[in-house]
Amino acid sequence: MDRFEHFTLSVFSITRYWNKIATEEMREHGLKGAYVLYLITLSDLEEPPTAASLAELTQRDKADVSRAIAIFQKKGFVEPYGENRYRAPICLTEAGKALARNVRQKADSALAQAGQGLYD
Repeated sequence: MDRFEHFTLSVFSITRYWNKIATEEMREHGLKGAYVLYLITLSDLEEPPTAASLAELTQRDKADVSRAIAIFQKKGFVEPYGENRYRAPICLTEAGKALARNVRQKADSALAQAGQGLYD
């Protein structure tokens, strides 16, 4: 197997691990695996974004971001909006920060295993 094929298979393996972890972790909380992208992005940013800027950062549809944020709020992972929800910053609660840390730790461990030999 040449280097490109090895690299391609490694990237595919990493993506598969990531999706599996995201789905399993988020399912435990009644959330879609795809929503992990929003959670991780929110935890990485120094300043809380608006829904529109989160959609832009993640390159996802604004409607999907809004649905995810509404569910995060119901589950207690982000602070409730104030009066102006379209321009309000989205802030993770302590529960949201803990969930993001947990997902990141599991993902980092699995991705390290999946990427072994990638630099050989």
